[in-house]
Amino acid sequence: MKDLTPRKQDLDPIEIASRDEISALQLERLGKTLRHAYANVAFYRQSFDAAGVHPDDLKTLEDLAKFPFTVKEDLRENYPFGMFAVPREQVARLHASSGTTGRPTVVGYTQGDIDTWASVVARSMRASGTRPGDVVHVAYGYGLFTGGLGAHYGAEKLGCTVVPVSGGMTPRQVQLIEDFGASTIMVTPSYALSILDEYRDQGRDPRESPLNVGIFGAEPWTNAMRREIEEAFDMHAVDIYGLSEIIGPGVANECVETKDGLHIWEDHFYPEVVDPNTGQPVAEGEKGELVFTALTKEAMPIIRYRTRDLTRLLPGTARSMRRMEKITGRTDDMIILRGVNLFPTQIEEQLMEVPELAPHFQIELSREGRMDAMRVLVEALPGVSDHEMRVHAGATLRERIKKRVGVSVAVDVNDPGQVARSQGKAVRIVDTRPKG
Repeated sequence: MKDLTPRKQDLDPIEIASRDEISALQLERLGKTLRHAYANVAFYRQSFDAAGVHPDDLKTLEDLAKFPFTVKEDLRENYPFGMFAVPREQVARLHASSGTTGRPTVVGYTQGDIDTWASVVARSMRASGTRPGDVVHVAYGYGLFTGGLGAHYGAEKLGCTVVPVSGGMTPRQVQLIEDFGASTIMVTPSYALSILDEYRDQGRDPRESPLNVGIFGAEPWTNAMRREIEEAFDMHAVDIYGLSEIIGPGVANECVETKDGLHIWEDHFYPEVVDPNTGQPVAEGEKGELVFTALTKEAMPIIRYRTRDLTRLLPGTARSMRRMEKITGRTDDMIILRGVNLFPTQIEEQLMEVPELAPHFQIELSREGRMDAMRVLVEALPGVSDHEMRVHAGATLRERIKKRVGVSVAVDVNDPGQVARSQGKAVRIVDTRPKG
């Protein structure tokens, strides 16, 4: 793989500023954000008043912990525009969640917010090794989902040539990567695996592709999957993080020279990690639930938003800004199976250690009598057709999960292509257990 470390002179000065400079900027911007939210959003005014706090109570960064959390249900209850701090006429763009479990969560952007968003995505791409003039293949979904347009505007801001292909039509994805000479691809990691399969189905060597950088986000993925993708494509695979409620992709990103966690762009987003059960801040370096406050948003300021993502904060390395560890799971995708808490990423880690199996999987949860049961659907690699080899591979995975995760599961080893593929976020869990 090429050395794509960016030059120091190409970085924004704040990326390598001192911690004192970063903290001073955060405190200034945090005060403005709290006042903006309190003055212009009825929800925040009522929330702060009920908690007995006022924006003037913020004297230090630690004082933020006195202010109440914002959760996804607050956004749903204020649907569609109740969380906006500017008149709707000043909102340049609307994005929204799918709303499959109720009202969608709506987010709005002024033109200034869109410019900020493009800037942090461009910074993320530069940290990933992408350079002005590169061809960027955007295979995130376009539309109300923030992934496609967020990546698109960031790539344009960086000065790249953008291919807005979106998801789906996987054979065409491979053709356009090759024909247009894409050096960067932005896509979910699960769909990257589908593109990898398509390369092989077409008889192409993915290591000969023009790709140098893959920027993967929108779902948790492991370092084992990173190694799989990097080896297959001979390219750098880096993690980008974001969520619509905060701004979209571009909240944090790995640096290509270290790949040791995602540097949070702390001049725009203030991170906390709290105990998911008590809501109290945890000690620096301890794992818990990630909480974000946006420091520069105009249309929709967001205060202490509980992301449900599990991680820990670490000191900066390639940049002065703090890092967050790769997301290992979410408080709301945690599986509780017979008293054991586990996440899909733990299954993926064990799957990647069985050489006869492909990296595609899905978890089925069911109720057998009075007991919950879990079945892991996987695929044999092409060429692994011998029945005994498949039985052995399934048994190996089952034993690894039992030994390292602590639960007994069934494993079904299917033919290649039999596990459901994703063209966006992977559906890792199918839960058929009775509700209630």
